[in-house]
This record gives sequence, C-alpha cells and structure tokens, in this order.
Amino acid sequence: MNIHEHQAKALLKEFGAPVARGVAVFSPDEAAEAAGSLPGPVYVVKSQIHAGGRGKGRFRELPDDAQGGVRLARSVEEVGEFAREMLGNTLVTKQTGEAGKQVNRLYIEDGADIKSELYLSILVNRETGKTSFVVSTEGGMDIEAVAEETPHRIHTMDIDPDRGVTGEEALRLCKALELEGEAKEDGMELFPRLYDAFVSKDMSLLEINPLVILGNGHLLVLDAKISFDDNALFRHPDVEALRDLGEEDEKEIEAGKHDLAYIALDGSIGCMVNGAGLAMATMDIIKLYGEQPANFLDVGGGASVEKVTAAFKIITSDSSVKGILVNIFGGIMRCDVIAEGVLQAVEEVGLNVPLVVRLEGTKVAEGKKLIDESDLDVISANDLDDAAQKIVAAVRAG
Repeated sequence: MNIHEHQAKALLKEFGAPVARGVAVFSPDEAAEAAGSLPGPVYVVKSQIHAGGRGKGRFRELPDDAQGGVRLARSVEEVGEFAREMLGNTLVTKQTGEAGKQVNRLYIEDGADIKSELYLSILVNRETGKTSFVVSTEGGMDIEAVAEETPHRIHTMDIDPDRGVTGEEALRLCKALELEGEAKEDGMELFPRLYDAFVSKDMSLLEINPLVILGNGHLLVLDAKISFDDNALFRHPDVEALRDLGEEDEKEIEAGKHDLAYIALDGSIGCMVNGAGLAMATMDIIKLYGEQPANFLDVGGGASVEKVTAAFKIITSDSSVKGILVNIFGGIMRCDVIAEGVLQAVEEVGLNVPLVVRLEGTKVAEGKKLIDESDLDVISANDLDDAAQKIVAAVRAG
C-alpha cells in the first residue's frame, strides 16, 4: 500500500525526522489559506499522486508554460493560481504512463534554502534477506540516470536485524553521503530513527529524494515516498486509514475484497491462473506469441466457486480485454470448481470475447465435462503452449 507525500512526512515526523511545515489541501481557496499560515515568502506547491517524477511531469490539459507537478511560488496569490491550474487536471509522469493521474490534492509546503541534494532509501534486500540502506550524494530528480550511468555513486549497506543501525553503521552512512558538521550530527540521529520507522511500521520501501542539506548546515527531509507490506496492515490500523482508494485501480480494489492476487496491466488478454509461478509463465508465453497480458491474476490454491466467479467478473469488467485465457493446473485447486465458477460468471455477466480454457490435474475430467456440456463457445486447449497460441489467434481474428 502506498501513501501520499504529506502523509509520509507526518509519519516520519512522529519518529523525529526533520520535515518542513506544510498543509494538505483540496481546493484553490484552501491552498491560499494554507500558504498564508506558513512563514514564506517562498512556497512549494506539490501535486499529491502515487507516482514519482512529479517535478518533470506535464499536465495534459494545460499549455506548455503551465507545466510541472511541483512548482515554486513566491506569493500567496501565486499559490492560489497554481492550485487552480493543477487541481482536477491529469498529471503525466514517467511512472504514470500516458494515462496519467488526476491531481485531487496538493501539499503546500514552506520553501527551503537548499545547499545540496542527497538520496536515501531503505528497502528489503531480496538477495541478502536483510533490510538495506541505499544512499547517494547525487540526489534529486535525476537519480534514475545516476543509477544507470554512474552506479559507483550509489552505496548499499545491509543492516543486521538483531542490532539495528549501530553508531558504526550510522558513521558509514554519513561517510557515504559526505556529511560534515551539523549535517553529520543530524545524520547520526536520523538514520536509526528512519530504520526504526521502517521496521516498526512494516514498510516495504522508504525513499527520501531528496534529503537536503540546508544553508544552515542541517538536514531536512524534502520529499518522502513510503510503501507498506499489505500482509502486515492488520497490525497497523492507523496506516490502513491513510489509504487513498482514488489512487488505486478499481479492479484491484475489488480483487482485494475477495482475497485475489490481481494486478492490472496494459495488454488485451485477460488471464485467470492458479499459482503465482504459473501466472508469470502464462503471461510470458502470451508475450512470446506477440500479444500482451491484461492482468496478473492468481486465484490461489483453494479457491471456491464464488472466488472464481469474482475473478472472472473482474477480468470481464476491463474494457481493454479482447480475449480470456483460463489456465489451471489442479493440485489443491480442483478443475471442476474452476469450471463451475467460470460457468456461473458467464451466466451472470455474459461472454463477449473469445475464451480459451486449459485444465489439467485434480478432477480434470469432471471440469472438462462441465464446460463441454455447457452452451459456452469455449476453445479447449491441451497444454499451455496450445492455449497461448489459440487465444492469441482468436484475439487477432476478432
């Protein structure tokens, strides 16, 4: 689960991280009022969407001279003007793709006297099985280019979960970021606090870009992005309350209600599969034959008829789906249950696109019989390769 920048900063402030004063707003009038409550005379107007690259983003509905999802304002009046331009319009960034995201809230923040910009993130290192700090002296909007062109400027440090961030490790982080004086003193306090926030709140990513050194020598968290482990949200009702459903795909929200592992993609072939590995293989082979999957959907090993029906409804609700591939290898999952769920869903919502079904495993004969004896115009497949070729051909023919 992701949260907005202003929510992330409020959370980090609870752990003692230094952040600038700011106010989240939802209208131009609120924006101007918020600016009036800040010291000024410089303000930053920040679009709040769940995507990076906002500073270099462009608003689809605005002229070329009114661009950028993060803007510097030099008066309260200018804050209001920017808010009127940005709210309700679609911001397109590298991470949103051309579809973009509508800006429904802004964060009005007090300006900062920036001396230099650094990069810091904490994440779970899948290779080492530990939590890692990733830091660089080259922070800011071009950190992706730094990673690609000068990777030696990025430093990674694993943290022993039994010890946390020790004084020695904090010093190493200060050295990697070339901190001195007040900034070094701030870093020695900040790094353990950020690690504590990451662990205690079950985060999967904490990214501060940039972490800045101010003109007075102190550190300031200028931007913050936080993602949480969905599986641990039951332990953090305060975190779950921060969820903004308007930033999430409606199909993914519906899937969550039925405990389905679903991720919307940009392709044309809807997939319903049991098992994450088989789902990935199914998507790969669709691409191998020249088409793109419309989703990742794992119904799990013990899905009920109701769960399968819900999954099928979610797939058919996607207008970009031009064909559906059901690929089930029944171990714990029974093929007849899948067949019943598909039949029930089709009866309720109809079927307007080609459907290829490949069933194998437990109760496969019963499952195939249910489908064969139905009135469905279903294309049967013998194996995964056969299924992929048939659904691709059907989509292209349709």
